[in-house]
Amino acid sequence: MNFPPDFLQNPEVAMHVQQIMSKPVITVEASASVFEAAEKLLTSGISAAPVVDTEGRMIGIVSEADLMFRAETGTMPSRSWFQRLLADDAVIARDYVRSHSRHVTDVMTKEVVTAGEHTEVAEVAKLMKQHNIKRVPILRDGKLVGLVSRSNLLLGLLSRQPLGDETASDEEIKEKVEEEIGRIGAIVGPTMNVVVDKGVVNLWGYVRSAAIRDAMRVAAENVPGVRRVEHTPGVISDEINFAA
Repeated sequence: MNFPPDFLQNPEVAMHVQQIMSKPVITVEASASVFEAAEKLLTSGISAAPVVDTEGRMIGIVSEADLMFRAETGTMPSRSWFQRLLADDAVIARDYVRSHSRHVTDVMTKEVVTAGEHTEVAEVAKLMKQHNIKRVPILRDGKLVGLVSRSNLLLGLLSRQPLGDETASDEEIKEKVEEEIGRIGAIVGPTMNVVVDKGVVNLWGYVRSAAIRDAMRVAAENVPGVRRVEHTPGVISDEINFAA
């Protein structure tokens, strides 16, 4: 997977799905049977595949979960007589179709969460969390052009792995560490001192909680050129007056 130069090592540049999506995408034709769909998933080593029509437009997605409960394997859901009494006729009929039909279009999931190729990765991650899904098909004018899965998000993370800055001086690192810590806000308090020696950062002083201490450590670690954070602030109780 090739990333543009300004995308790599630059957290200020927003990631878009076209930069991390998988393509081409393994698909299942709308005319396929459930058996052909199952074979495609197994031979391709995937757990789900978009279903496309003859024009390449996505009309649904079929997953292992859609093929699990089948009459052929005796795994279709069963209901007690009381549940059947209370169940809606349409629901019973729909369940029968999903467990007995041999057409992939009858068993696939039709309501699919999708995104455009210029959507920011952060928005796709939000969609995955909101809808509790593992993948988002990427469309262009209704046609499938890619797929973003959780593994693609991990690839995006790896592309941003910092390489460090061997040319930064201790003074430059100190300035950037103080600036980054400053973004945490006034909760840090004024009793802090940053000391940098050959890229090793020491954070001296006191903070009100372990959470603030950890935030400061992470802030310092993310500054290019920092080799490690060797000392972190002490934690004192809220009763201590920082201004004293």
